[in-house]
Amino acid sequence: MKVAPLNPSPPDLTAIFHFRAISARIGTAGQPTAAQFALIREAGYDVVINLALPTSDNALADEGSLVAGLGMTYVHIPVNFSQPTAADFEAFAGVLDAFRSRRVFVHCAMNMRVSAFVFVYRVLRGEATRTEAWHDLKAIWEPDPTWARFIEERLSAGGDASPGAESNPPQALTCGGHRECWGPCVNS
Repeated sequence: MKVAPLNPSPPDLTAIFHFRAISARIGTAGQPTAAQFALIREAGYDVVINLALPTSDNALADEGSLVAGLGMTYVHIPVNFSQPTAADFEAFAGVLDAFRSRRVFVHCAMNMRVSAFVFVYRVLRGEATRTEAWHDLKAIWEPDPTWARFIEERLSAGGDASPGAESNPPQALTCGGHRECWGPCVNS
């Protein structure tokens, strides 16, 4: 897989709400402003995937044309935060797979939908162990029961193809359901 080289002095994207550089290929965040999309392009991303609903907080009505006008590919997969589906995830995974050789910026309103989808994607595609991927997810939020269930269902349905997967990976609500230990149980 060949990914476009990073800009030698890329712009600082940390002003974008909940921005997280997951890898050289994938960056995630909450909703960028119109001006921040130019910085995203300047940082070397050439695909934008939006998982937010058009009615989400701070959504930009003209985001698709704005992104395309900057020379980036735009894909909108609206995911209902209270009811994520397997079809939503499969569409997302298909798009990321299709753009495997390109730098992709994925966002939603708060980087919560995105961080959960990226967690599952990385584990299923063998790009990270559960522990590695959990670190990035946890940096953004603690998945609520709806999202914890969604994550476990997707991992169970897709298997765990991660190389070097731990013999005792982080557990999702199997520790007894302590909200504070969606990952490794802190109460054991």
